[in-house]
Amino acid sequence: MAGTPIFFENHDQIRCVNRYFPEGTDKQKAAKAMATILFTLRGTPFIYEGQELGMANTAFARIEDYNDISTHGQYQLALDEGFAPAEALRLVQDHSRDNARTPMQWTTAPQAGFTTGTPWLPVHDDYPQCCAEGEEADADSVLQYYRRIQAERFNGEAAAILQQGRYEELLADDERIYAFKRILDDQATLTLVNFTNETIEYDASLTDGATVLLGSYGAPEAGRLRPAEAVVYRL
Repeated sequence: MAGTPIFFENHDQIRCVNRYFPEGTDKQKAAKAMATILFTLRGTPFIYEGQELGMANTAFARIEDYNDISTHGQYQLALDEGFAPAEALRLVQDHSRDNARTPMQWTTAPQAGFTTGTPWLPVHDDYPQCCAEGEEADADSVLQYYRRIQAERFNGEAAAILQQGRYEELLADDERIYAFKRILDDQATLTLVNFTNETIEYDASLTDGATVLLGSYGAPEAGRLRPAEAVVYRL
């Protein structure tokens, strides 16, 4: 079980910040929340290209900009059913596999520093704000958060729990919060993640006597999670 792969993105899936969170969610907060789950679940975490930057879905303005054969097929089906070209394009934008196939965003240079030529797909237009170069220099970036949560899993005070502990789900009936423990002998961690755009309250006794290992917002408040907030406690 310890070797079971844990992943939220690959070249056939849309970006996880779009897939798992409602429209309008702050993409940086959503990306940090997904990183928190990835590195505190039981199993081996896998990161897909650009996920560690919080890369999100794109929306190309022309069907010609898409390479994915299924996207072109779905676009044609929509046209055949009577949708106008603009409507058909809108229908395929959210679910195209090309959302996860845009070039890696390295710098603020043209083509996101990926190439001096013409890439197979257009670069996402948010690359000046979402690129490795910028996030390297920003202590609060998604990239730096990934580094912190990765260090916590492999070298932190709860590393043994996060690598070897069993999994126990909590609050299973609450569709807004994903909550689970990792338990190793008499030690445990608690992960809490809010998947909504609202502040959510939960039973504060879950964190009685706990200390904070990591939080996506900074200092958390017991019994309350802010929009897309993720917190890991040591119990």
